[in-house]
Amino acid sequence: MLSTSAMRLAGGLIAAVSVAYTVIALLYFLYSPVYGAAAGLLIAAVVATHQVNMRAGLRGERPRRFPLTLVLQAVVTYVPDFLLPGGWSAVAAPLLAGTLLVFLPLRWGAALVALMMVYEGVGLSMIVPVPVVVAFYVVTVPTTGAMTYALVRFVRVTTELEQARAELADAAVLKERQRISRDLHDGLGHSLTAIALKGDLASRLMDRDPPSARAEVVEVVRVAREAAQDVRRVARGYRAMSLGGEVDRAVALLESSGVGCQAHLADLTLPRRSEEALAWAVREAVTNVLRHSRATTCTITTAVSGGTVRLEVANDGSPPETGPPGGGLTGLTERAAQAGGACTAAPTGAGGFLLAMELPA
Repeated sequence: MLSTSAMRLAGGLIAAVSVAYTVIALLYFLYSPVYGAAAGLLIAAVVATHQVNMRAGLRGERPRRFPLTLVLQAVVTYVPDFLLPGGWSAVAAPLLAGTLLVFLPLRWGAALVALMMVYEGVGLSMIVPVPVVVAFYVVTVPTTGAMTYALVRFVRVTTELEQARAELADAAVLKERQRISRDLHDGLGHSLTAIALKGDLASRLMDRDPPSARAEVVEVVRVAREAAQDVRRVARGYRAMSLGGEVDRAVALLESSGVGCQAHLADLTLPRRSEEALAWAVREAVTNVLRHSRATTCTITTAVSGGTVRLEVANDGSPPETGPPGGGLTGLTERAAQAGGACTAAPTGAGGFLLAMELPA
């Protein structure tokens, strides 16, 4: 994974910087073997605490013993100034600066780093009165600290981006599953209802009107083929629908089922998302009329007002018991919201049922 690679790269660079300062610390052997051995032990302690802190920082955590690990690194950075010659803290302070910037609030970490720079500048000026050397060691403190902070932030941001990408991928998969479920429910529910109704009608006509029965069987085959095409379109994610075509099919299906239907559509061109949402609303409303109502009449109307188109599908046969909205009405509400509108469905006072959807025109 990218975050693992970034963590490995950042950890390698931080370790390389630690090795570089370790080599500088071992130059104390030029003073004497005793000073060299002491410097070796001290730099080992500095690097060890620094690595503990940085490994936790790269994971976006604090060390288990924090702030003890931070205090310990500060102690092994500055206490040896009183034991070793040559300004020991100038060697270890750059590593401590990185730890401070990573684990403290940035304003406090930056303030402490500035204080460290002043301390190193004053202390080294008293030991090595060479401005170039003093300036070099002073500048390494914020430079190394800022580099360490940047590496840790780089890893953290990379990890957060990967997590966000994974969450977006999961959300996209869930959204696609919901789309397929909704489209199958809305599309196949209508087609299967039509097949069942026409099959029943064909069976009743079989004896007394064979030609009409054969016509209904042919219609059943046609609807079944359309349902198969709908399934393929749903799988491909393409489901183009027109309001006029859906209304024509709805009128034909309702009238063949003994429900009188009138359609009054406003003459206008709608945005694709609005037209498809309205077409789905007609399909779901007609399916509910055939499945759940005792309707004898149904009206489908659209009207435009103030840049908004309103669809109403009303029938006179509301079911005797109405529960909470099912999956179809929930799906319509989602479709309407995606198109920038709203959908409502409720019984009317005259014992009927009204489904209404308003969308941008």
